[in-house]
Amino acid sequence: MTADPEELAYRSTIDLAAAIRAREISAVEALDAAVARVEARNPEVNVVVTLDVERARERAAAVDATLGDPAGAADAGPLAGVPITIKDSLMVEGVRTTSGAPELSDFVAPVDALAVARLKEAGAVVYAKTNLPLYAGDVQSFNEVFGTSNNPWDTGRSVGGSSGGSAGALAAGFTPLEVGSDIAGSIRNPAAMCGVVGHKPSYGIVSGRGQIPGPPGTLTQADIAVIGPMARTVTDCELALDLMAGPDDWNAPAWSLSLPAARVDLRRGDGRGLRVAVWASDEYCPVDPEIEQAILDTAAGLASLGAEVDVEARPSGFDFAKADATFLTLLGGAMCGGFTRAEIEEMAERQRRDGPLPGGLGVEGATIRHREWLTANERRLQMRARWREFFEDWDVLLAPVSPTVAILHDHSQPMSDRVIDVAGQPRSYSEQMRWMGLFGVVWLPATAVPIGIHSSGLPMALQVVGPFLEDRTPLAVARLIEQQEGRGFTRPPGW
Repeated sequence: MTADPEELAYRSTIDLAAAIRAREISAVEALDAAVARVEARNPEVNVVVTLDVERARERAAAVDATLGDPAGAADAGPLAGVPITIKDSLMVEGVRTTSGAPELSDFVAPVDALAVARLKEAGAVVYAKTNLPLYAGDVQSFNEVFGTSNNPWDTGRSVGGSSGGSAGALAAGFTPLEVGSDIAGSIRNPAAMCGVVGHKPSYGIVSGRGQIPGPPGTLTQADIAVIGPMARTVTDCELALDLMAGPDDWNAPAWSLSLPAARVDLRRGDGRGLRVAVWASDEYCPVDPEIEQAILDTAAGLASLGAEVDVEARPSGFDFAKADATFLTLLGGAMCGGFTRAEIEEMAERQRRDGPLPGGLGVEGATIRHREWLTANERRLQMRARWREFFEDWDVLLAPVSPTVAILHDHSQPMSDRVIDVAGQPRSYSEQMRWMGLFGVVWLPATAVPIGIHSSGLPMALQVVGPFLEDRTPLAVARLIEQQEGRGFTRPPGW
């Protein structure tokens, strides 16, 4: 049979894998359908930037051969034959991996990033790479190598960043599953902007090996930075997280990972026993009233299913502004590796002389000394302790992802001079990161899930935040949310 690209475009990862395993379609047919859709529609959005079709077709044919052999089919893997795309900051063996940087425009990765390798081991067929900002350093996705990615919901708007091409490819029906990375919201922001699902795991449970930046071959796991799944359904994200999570080769000889079950069994479809705190807006980072109301309505929906809901609960003695300052300091420390020592010294001198530095993501903390980092890290640990106490009383927290829906393209420099529109009010561009940094800096898991359509016609989202290492709890709540009427993924008009 010849697979229909339109019919396959929006199947879930799990459904597509089941169809391939049942031999309803072949892996080669599924791949060819995905490629045909990219060739027909990608020029409108420019989210897919590199194709590896011939090698992918060889891998898909090998999957079909395995599934055709009763003796081998049992070992084919849960993703056997599913064609997927990967963010261009993650190395894929034999494929150009640029991280949006002109100096890496011809770099071909010698090995797979560990997270990618684990999806391949599960049978996934990687056939393309997706766009991002230069070195994943923006909440929009554009660069000199591949240009600008456009949002399928409105091509005059951003797909978000840095995993913007990943989210755009999911929304456009080019892939059922993606792998993103997140240090300042780079999974959650584009998921929200494009109306798909993204999970930022607890720090450290998915190896960062094979991510650029740092330079190719870097072994360090950057502070705050995580790698996690993106999809159109929470269930697909749950499956991918299970496949990617686990110790890297440093720790595998002695360590294993066993994530706790969700605190409340929500598979029956109600919220009985679930304790939900809600933080829908804050004067330090105001949120579009429609998004705020959508979050409150979502919480009310959970209450109607039997959950206990409190819109006033906060960690004891917590200060959003101070938490944000700690986040920016540690973010700068994590992202300053691209500067030379001379550049750091020059920046420090300008900072002493002129005050806060203009520039891009993380520049505010780029000049800190190790003593200052230790102080900021202690503040982080104190915040982590408060969040741990908070989650003794509450299972999850519902919060905004971003103050606004997908923004208009804005590539002006420096980044620090850009502004966003929040319900008609100009706000700092960096405020897009505040709600995400609030939880990222303390290493908490958070799942971004769509919660409806804004009056502008663009998707809205919230993040479900859970206790450290209890990723299954926010995922389970996000799954319950997407089952509510008007929530979960919606196909963009015209796609």
